[in-house]
Amino acid sequence: HLVESGGGLALAGGSLTLSCAASGPTFVGHIMGWWRQAPGKEREFVAAVSWVGGRTIYADHAKGRFTISRDIDKKTLYLQIYSLNAEDTAIYSCAAGRPNSAAWFSTRAYQFWGQGTQVTVSS
Repeated sequence: HLVESGGGLALAGGSLTLSCAASGPTFVGHIMGWWRQAPGKEREFVAAVSWVGGRTIYADHAKGRFTISRDIDKKTLYLQIYSLNAEDTAIYSCAAGRPNSAAWFSTRAYQFWGQGTQVTVSS
């Protein structure tokens, strides 16, 4: 069970931190990721992190302005977004799963999805 929070209206140039609270017995072997879907566009990968070890990967569009992290004790995933711009307006969803052979930037790596939180950037 994944529940996102932290979305809302933000000013261009500002920053925002999204959270994803996870519940479940264990996430060993799992990865957790952030995805987003802008109006009229397909869902796209943003970033992912391994629950154990904290290895991270980012989509090219996210490198430099997005930071993914997790707090194991709180079972919470975070996404920090800096220098917000209008193109960041989207519904942001967190996801978790055992990737097996799937690439971390593929939806096939994730079996559990949150409902999403809306981020709207205004200039």
